[in-house]
Amino acid sequence: MKLKYTFLFILSFFTAQTLLAQRMMEKLNRGVVAMRTGADSVYVGWRMLGTEPSAIAFNLYRITGNSAPAKLNAKPITESTNFVDAKADLTKPNTYLVKAVLNGKEVPAGKGYTLPANAAVQQYMNIHLHTPQGYTPNDVSVGDLDGDGEYELIVHMVGRSRDTPSNGVTDAPIFQAYKLDGTFLWEINLGVNIREGAHYTQFMVADLDGDGIAEFACKTADGTKDAKGKVIGDGSKNWVNDRGKIGEGPEYFSVFNGKTGQVLATTDYIPSRYPTGGWGGWGGNAGNDDNLNRVDRFLACVAYLDGKLPSVVMCRGYYGRTVLAAWDYRNGKLTSRWVFDSKDGNNYFSSQGNHNLSVADVDGDGKDEIIYGSMCVDDNGKGLYTTGLRHGDALHVGDLDPSIPGLEVFGIHENETNETGAGAALYSAKDGKILWEGSMGVDIGRGVAENIDASSPGAECWWSGSGGLRSIKGDKIGPMPPSTNFLIWWEGDLTRDLLDGNHIDRYKRGRVFTAEGCLSNNGSKSTPALVADLFGDWREELIERTADNQNLRIYTTTIPTKHRIYTLMHDPQYRNSIAWQNVGYNQPPHVGFYIGEDMKEVPKPNIRLAP
Repeated sequence: MKLKYTFLFILSFFTAQTLLAQRMMEKLNRGVVAMRTGADSVYVGWRMLGTEPSAIAFNLYRITGNSAPAKLNAKPITESTNFVDAKADLTKPNTYLVKAVLNGKEVPAGKGYTLPANAAVQQYMNIHLHTPQGYTPNDVSVGDLDGDGEYELIVHMVGRSRDTPSNGVTDAPIFQAYKLDGTFLWEINLGVNIREGAHYTQFMVADLDGDGIAEFACKTADGTKDAKGKVIGDGSKNWVNDRGKIGEGPEYFSVFNGKTGQVLATTDYIPSRYPTGGWGGWGGNAGNDDNLNRVDRFLACVAYLDGKLPSVVMCRGYYGRTVLAAWDYRNGKLTSRWVFDSKDGNNYFSSQGNHNLSVADVDGDGKDEIIYGSMCVDDNGKGLYTTGLRHGDALHVGDLDPSIPGLEVFGIHENETNETGAGAALYSAKDGKILWEGSMGVDIGRGVAENIDASSPGAECWWSGSGGLRSIKGDKIGPMPPSTNFLIWWEGDLTRDLLDGNHIDRYKRGRVFTAEGCLSNNGSKSTPALVADLFGDWREELIERTADNQNLRIYTTTIPTKHRIYTLMHDPQYRNSIAWQNVGYNQPPHVGFYIGEDMKEVPKPNIRLAP
């Protein structure tokens, strides 16, 4: 009888695990990359997938010219997913192939990487752009648009733009898609009735229906033209008023085919802008917003609300009324999953939003919640909690303090009018319990939380006016880092590096990399086009535009590492972070577990791969 109950317990455990293991992720290829690093040396990196066993090993082969494949490693590689080939004949083309080894047997190689003859010593791929006259490449997102197992780039081309309080006509937002080899795929023009600016045009890229090909989704309007020339709504309408604002006319939400750029489905945007006065400050109708400022503050994200497939959540408002509308695209149809609405702006779920958001499974049920600044919306569209810390400009969610269970949220806040309000705070992502506060009664503009100092357990945090680096407990432990902006995993250990503008710095050590000839985006924010683990091992790539706006460069590290982690793109929280990275005031992505020299074993993700 005891054996029977033990069996039933084990069966129920694995059944529960199976129920949680329904999240569909991209079926990526090996992501091999090779970069020349010297006279006859080449750095080679590749992916380990989140679904592969921890006992997997790899063999690396090189084909020089027309020669037979030569194995470069004496024994299967188990320590890392990179290799330095120190004896390459670089006067000829060299193709690198990676074969997985399972139970002592090789698995056939997938797509390799060919380094051309006499390749330059560099560490980037160059993508030549079709930049429209007067436009600049800005934010970038990625998705597998054609189902080939590697990422394509979706580039937001920005012409004349305006902040929401400012009057003046803008240029139409334009989106273009490219393959990693530079092949141009399509262009979508949102038209004159979508205003250009950081708070207006939020775009999402994800495989929404689970067919292995990503979709592109965004707010549209009369005159939006898809890549096939089809016009959404009434193309003859121009709703721009004499101040350059758009306060009338229909608003839509559309999903486009990632492979072709053709519109697949369009519906009315939820919510409408009316009443425009309801989006103001604390107190609902405080201020009538005749200037159409706070009514046009948008955010967006992708979240696995059913634990299986991603939904798109389109958001409006964060200073007063806040509305989040979740959409599913399934079987060729776009349907509303739920709508969260703080309604009159006069309750504790109002005025809590940031210029950014995050997505994470805060309660461990396999479904995602939306951390909307100082509040959290559950996977079912109900308000989970609010901290009351109100609006801020930066937000970081992760296992920042591994000494306590679950995820934490670090954020900064604009509380200069409230002497008892926190300018910086850490709180529990599960229930909103505030763990500590700092800079009381101060408007804080910048803040970051991440593990950048191996001598301190857990993550560290710092912000404008923090007086130095703080431990995750809030104690001062070192001098102020040189920047308070972006992050990137770049070097060979498990601490993260500082990214600002076109350069990467190491805390306490200084400059380690500069993307020469490249520029960052978004003015004083100095943010990259994108930071993400696009190929190679688990460390991140950096995408920046060249100074002439005619190219994107994808930089990859060539520093060997002895650490092996599956591709970060198979960590659900990190993958969602890449989708929302372009939103509002761009923030760096975070994984759903702790990475550091003091980390425990990396948890395996509960995922399945797209067909």
